Amino acid sequence: MIHPQFDPVALQLGPLQIQWYGLMYLLGFGAGLALGIWRAKRQQWWGFTVNQVQDLLFYIVLGIIIGGRLGYVLFYQIDLLAQNPLYLLRIWEGGMSFHGGFLGVVIAVIIFAKRHQMPMFAVGDFVAPLVPPGIFFGRLGNFINGELWGRPTESAWGMVFPRVDDALRHPSQLYQMAGEGLALFLLLWWYSNKPRPRRAVAAMFMIGYGVFRTAAEFFRQPDAHLGIRALGFLTQGMILSIPMILVGVILLVIAYRQGQAPSPLPAKAVEPKKRGKKKGKGA
Repeated sequence: MIHPQFDPVALQLGPLQIQWYGLMYLLGFGAGLALGIWRAKRQQWWGFTVNQVQDLLFYIVLGIIIGGRLGYVLFYQIDLLAQNPLYLLRIWEGGMSFHGGFLGVVIAVIIFAKRHQMPMFAVGDFVAPLVPPGIFFGRLGNFINGELWGRPTESAWGMVFPRVDDALRHPSQLYQMAGEGLALFLLLWWYSNKPRPRRAVAAMFMIGYGVFRTAAEFFRQPDAHLGIRALGFLTQGMILSIPMILVGVILLVIAYRQGQAPSPLPAKAVEPKKRGKKKGKGA
């Protein structure tokens, strides 16, 4: 098979270009919002209102964009940053890191939880199952752009990426889309579909993502300027994912030992203080 080499521009309206990768981000955010609202309405033991879910999305979007860019530069392009600090702001050239985005979301969850007077891990448990759809669409965007290709292979499903070379390669973007996106979503949605001890759902996300990403790294071509980082097989993606697994396991053990209730608040959750008693549309 040969990669279709899609046009990265999905739609052009005069000077305005809408790229597929940007659309994938919008689809990911939209899917997370829709699932969060569905849970707020139908599974009230989570303790979230629709307004709070909408507000939460704002924090998450900022966390992903800022954290994703910072993480990419610090984890993968630190040399370019040292040469030109303004490289950090050149988002139009591309470059986002999942692990940086993950840290950004963690910070966003902490800020949101403090503002809404909710336990941090209760918010994290609510957010965790809403993230994999965004990963799914993000990896689809990688495939459309023909980037983050896989290692050479002789398998029947190997794919030629003409912008790289004529070798058959693993379509590792599709592997990640199926693992980190679809499989992880199904696992977390099933696991979180009934009350679990606080921290448990967030812990399962960290373990699941870490395992799927580490497995995919065996098929994904390492970044050319980084290569194999250690022990003859560890890539940068593995080095960043394995700690997620370890922290996730620790949190899961703590969750089941402490056995805290999963819901942050009763069904009618507390709105931020500065909003007062007046009802209004979510941000």
